Amino acid sequence: MAEFKYEIVKELGVISENAKGWTKELNLISWNDRDPKYDIRDWAPDHAKMGKGASLTEEEMIKLVELFNSRDEEDSFE
Repeated sequence: MAEFKYEIVKELGVISENAKGWTKELNLISWNDRDPKYDIRDWAPDHAKMGKGASLTEEEMIKLVELFNSRDEEDSFE
């Protein structure tokens, strides 16, 4: 497997935490010295390990927020 490097440029927030202390987070991350992207994934408490996640460009993040905000009330789980 090819090696990769990452830098958490900005920690934006914790979405949830599981019983083992791992957190699902939204962060701004630079992968392999590229421009930072918004990233949602699970992290070990010390950020030494990570789970699978999704990285979004600024435009994709804006579209995601627009889609979320435009959902019908009947689409909500509440």
